[in-house]
Amino acid sequence: MKILDLAAAKQKAFLLLSLRPHSEKELEKKLREKGFPAVVIKEALEKLHDLKYLNDASFATGWARNLAVNRLWGNRKIIASLREKGIAAQFIDDSVAAARLEISEEEAIAVLIRKKAAKNKPAALDIKEKQRIFQSLMGRGFTPGLILNKLGKAGEEEINA
Repeated sequence: MKILDLAAAKQKAFLLLSLRPHSEKELEKKLREKGFPAVVIKEALEKLHDLKYLNDASFATGWARNLAVNRLWGNRKIIASLREKGIAAQFIDDSVAAARLEISEEEAIAVLIRKKAAKNKPAALDIKEKQRIFQSLMGRGFTPGLILNKLGKAGEEEINA
């Protein structure tokens, strides 16, 4: 292993981490794509761990919070995203639970329904509009039962208001 390779790998890793947080698997993949040897990547990642720049638990918590609160994604899509980034199962469960303390899936669905139905009153949504909203919410990772429950209540809340 060349010292230059290690220095270059660490520099590339620092650059990537300065842009946004990354999981260990993500960083390893990006360094591999840049052509660094496996031993150099391993050494660079260990150094980042030692310096506390790389922490999958902390990354998972922040990433799940961002997706839940800022993007209003459902748990299924958040979990899939974290798995894709190589996060361990116990970190995934904890991070999703922490994010849901801030905004529940039900609240996120309600916000999205209000946004998508802004031109119409939720009670006045026709079947086509409800199907469009349903598909959109499914794409965001919410479960069908939860969506149908909230879509039905959206109309009721408007009537009772």
